Amino acid sequence: MATVYRSKIDVWLIVVLAIAIVVSLFAALAVLSVRSPAALAIAAFTAIIGAGLPLWLLLSTHYTLGHGQLVVRSGPFKWRIPVAEITSITPTSNPLSSPALSLDRLCIEYGPGKSLMISPRDKEQFVRDIGAATRGAA
Repeated sequence: MATVYRSKIDVWLIVVLAIAIVVSLFAALAVLSVRSPAALAIAAFTAIIGAGLPLWLLLSTHYTLGHGQLVVRSGPFKWRIPVAEITSITPTSNPLSSPALSLDRLCIEYGPGKSLMISPRDKEQFVRDIGAATRGAA
């Protein structure tokens, strides 16, 4: 059975993404006032990238543990990490880009020199479940 962990979301990130969405939609509307086929294409692109991508990230960022692997999804991005390859999980607040909607993160090290930062809402339960899955994979 697979368990899904939603990403914790920082309020400041919601504010930043909301501003980006609003600005993108206003920009798309402004471009539409030109009323040309090129303007329509530019407005659609602006709305899709500026509003669609942030919404997709907010609504889809989650982590699924099951069947011997951790699957991390965030918008159009997806990582598959075999549980048996996880070597460590450490707390971090590293702000580098990652499939995490909070700076309250976990850094998962796996495979030869690979790492990924995530931000499950219930970090303690997530770590316990990974530990149990790792013992089961050994």
